[in-house]
Amino acid sequence: MFKKTTLAASILMLSATTASADGPYKIGITQNNVGVDSYQTTYESAFEKAAEANDNVEVVILDAGGDVARQIGQVNNLIQQRVDAIIIWPTNGQAVIPALRQAHRAGIPVIVTNSKIAEAGMEFIAAFSGPDNVQQGVSSAEMMCDALGGEGQIVQVAGQPGYTTAMERSQGFEERLAEVCPGVELVETQPADWNREKAQRVMENFLTKYNDIDGVYAGDDNMGVGALNAAKGAERAEGIIFIGATNFAVGYEAIERGEYYGSIYQSPVDDAEAALQTALDILAGKEVPKMNFFETPKITAANIGEFEKPVF
Repeated sequence: MFKKTTLAASILMLSATTASADGPYKIGITQNNVGVDSYQTTYESAFEKAAEANDNVEVVILDAGGDVARQIGQVNNLIQQRVDAIIIWPTNGQAVIPALRQAHRAGIPVIVTNSKIAEAGMEFIAAFSGPDNVQQGVSSAEMMCDALGGEGQIVQVAGQPGYTTAMERSQGFEERLAEVCPGVELVETQPADWNREKAQRVMENFLTKYNDIDGVYAGDDNMGVGALNAAKGAERAEGIIFIGATNFAVGYEAIERGEYYGSIYQSPVDDAEAALQTALDILAGKEVPKMNFFETPKITAANIGEFEKPVF
């Protein structure tokens, strides 16, 4: 049963109609920025559905709107509400640590979802649930090396500066590329904040600056398709390899058309369901890995038929 409240901006509570002897559990989640892309929007919808289907859970769903200060306030609000567990999709992996320390001191287990926090905050969380973003960068570098045959000049369209997912994907990509393809030169990296339009502008600048671009690595397909659109507008797309991460529907379609070489398949539905289940397992006293990764395989034209088109 759904019921909306007016407890702060955009709070939604999903209340169970029945509860087991061990519940219901009240779980609060504060998300990064639901409106920024379709992945986060789909995640929120999947989280709501998973909670609604569970008769032993009540959730408070909050969105930080990309604002670190707001997210810290939301964590404090959830502590005051005495929730049984807090799930956080951090807006900034370093800045949220003091708030997580407060939750830890209050005896509330914290589950970090999707994007890791800084190492200094790991002692204050019960578990991380999400993708291995360093490995995603590694996989993308391997695809780039294969596609270019070991030689070329590439550019990188990165995610939001200071955001753990962006930093880890870049780290994994750059380190692995140097190992397996020393003949491929990464000439420049610019952020596009997960935004397709900004990625298009970044790529337009790259195309003006560099006569030879053999490949583009984007931190997600939303930005990757923005870069692709810029190259198509400049009539230079045919000679460039495009590789991304977090395969969006537009990236999937571009792979099918042969315009986009590959990406990393990551389901926001799996992401959301894993976060909720991790919280419930911890509350039930089950043993849960500290780093609870789900699989995110490579996707290219060679194996695209094995994967369903993303819904986001």
